[in-house]
Amino acid sequence: MPPNAEWSGSVRSAAVVNEQIRALWERAQGRLTVEQRREYELLVTEWAMARRTEVVEAA
Repeated sequence: MPPNAEWSGSVRSAAVVNEQIRALWERAQGRLTVEQRREYELLVTEWAMARRTEVVEAA
């Protein structure tokens, strides 16, 4: 997801988003730029929504 994209709902699984978060941290070597921080925040929000959806669907 580009750093300037607005989050509009997740259709991806929490696992897929988690992999993207891990890849971002790896590329950044543990130090996020301002743009990477924004991307990280969007990804974490997407991950949380996907996780909630998966938990609800499993119930």
